Amino acid sequence: MSEESVILVTGLEPATVDSLAENFAQLGVEPGMTLLVHASLSALGWVCGGPTAVILALERVLGEDGTLVMPAHSGDLSEPSLWQEPPVPEAWWPVIRDSMPAYQPEFTPTRGMGVIAETFRKQPGVRRSVHPQVSFTARGRHAQAVTEGHCLDFGLGEGSPLARLYEHDAWVLLLGVGHDSNTSIHLAEYRAVYPGKRAIQNGAPILRNGVREWTRFEDLALDTQDFVALGSAFEHETGRTCSGRVAQCTTGLMPQRALVDFATAWLEKTRG
Repeated sequence: MSEESVILVTGLEPATVDSLAENFAQLGVEPGMTLLVHASLSALGWVCGGPTAVILALERVLGEDGTLVMPAHSGDLSEPSLWQEPPVPEAWWPVIRDSMPAYQPEFTPTRGMGVIAETFRKQPGVRRSVHPQVSFTARGRHAQAVTEGHCLDFGLGEGSPLARLYEHDAWVLLLGVGHDSNTSIHLAEYRAVYPGKRAIQNGAPILRNGVREWTRFEDLALDTQDFVALGSAFEHETGRTCSGRVAQCTTGLMPQRALVDFATAWLEKTRG
């Protein structure tokens, strides 16, 4: 959506840090929460201060004891033979494996995460986990506990920040995006038992003792095609989602632990 189109749909007044903070508080975001945010800036309408304003508003409501977390995935640092959207010619695969720059938490940009997540990655005091493909960023009280020890194998499973968020009784905020962007459901994929579940071989360029190398590791073949249906079932069957408006967009706030537990059982039933 162009900026002109965003202005036209915004209405009488643009969103500001103050109005966004008020909206977040009305929705149910509270001081001290550990909050995983998936967000689309354009869905909010025109925001005075853009992504910076959104981040500052969230941090104001969470307060000094809160923890703000966002995905910082860099999916292009992956095995090129697995690429589908779009695929690349097979002749390119060895070139990519040999020359793709190594992952560096402070330097490697996010891919497909949106401008809010990318801006948050650059904020002073933000920590980023070490996984080259599916890292997370965090700032606040539990930032170190959430991001440290991110395992290379099965990067969204038990050795991931998603599992640490589960342990910290975190909340998930879907800000203008749907459940197809809800990464916490991937943790349920790792935990659920269902036919056809399989591991794949992945790879990424990392720095080991300062030297770039292409490293191979195991992961789960993930599938988001049923995430929207799963999320809708969670909302209607549990009543645990707080829904409301933030600026111009529909927003959902939900407890991550309840979501993951529901999703694990739902996947075992429906994928079976």
